[in-house]
Amino acid sequence: MGGGNGSGAGTRLRWLGHATVVIDVDGTRIVTDPVLRRRILHLRRDAEVAPPSDVAAILVSHLHYDHLDLPSLARIGVGTPIVIPRGGKRIVRGFESVTEVEPGVVLNVSGVRIRVVEALHEGRRRNFGAPIRAVGYVLEGSHRIYFAGDTDLFDGMRELAPLDLALLPVWGWGPKVGAGHLDPERAAAALPMLRPRIAVPIHWGTYHVIGSAPASGEPPQVFAAAAQRAAPEVDVRVLPLGGALEL
Repeated sequence: MGGGNGSGAGTRLRWLGHATVVIDVDGTRIVTDPVLRRRILHLRRDAEVAPPSDVAAILVSHLHYDHLDLPSLARIGVGTPIVIPRGGKRIVRGFESVTEVEPGVVLNVSGVRIRVVEALHEGRRRNFGAPIRAVGYVLEGSHRIYFAGDTDLFDGMRELAPLDLALLPVWGWGPKVGAGHLDPERAAAALPMLRPRIAVPIHWGTYHVIGSAPASGEPPQVFAAAAQRAAPEVDVRVLPLGGALEL
């Protein structure tokens, strides 16, 4: 895989909402789980998001509609390389460069090493058909960044430490989250295992069910408070929609 965004060295990220993060590492731009539209099935957000440009690769954690949205992928570009869990290639027919992966696979994107890691989450499309493993990703360049996708706690998180940055889901789009997801307390419990320098809560406050009120900002604040108890050495950064962070 090749390509880059020409933005220069260093690491910068921008959270576009839900699990969509634009990560610039050492001049290479990588995007996670791009879902950019205002409406996805029964879910709605306040406004559409402009697609990022000059993307070297798209990392897809699993096949659920709020993580794998075909029109959003197409807006970034049908020729942009897509990395997707094994078994997911059939969903992204028509895209020119698709690589199926599973935990243990290591890729290189323009000099950025990407490790595919475990995730504890059921990842198949609409919960029918053959089971599909969800995955997470660790990006390794001048900084080590963990994108968890959707997952619950698992012992293998200890093997990912230490990290410069952990992008951790802390909620979802409904009034509660169940098994297979991190909530604020479980996300905080992951910090002593992952040992990141910085943690950014994602997967909250973006989409909501049509006819209901948008999710409040409470989950990341609960996460920050729980993180202070579980791992006070971790710097928790709560970003607003569209917010950016430089390492």
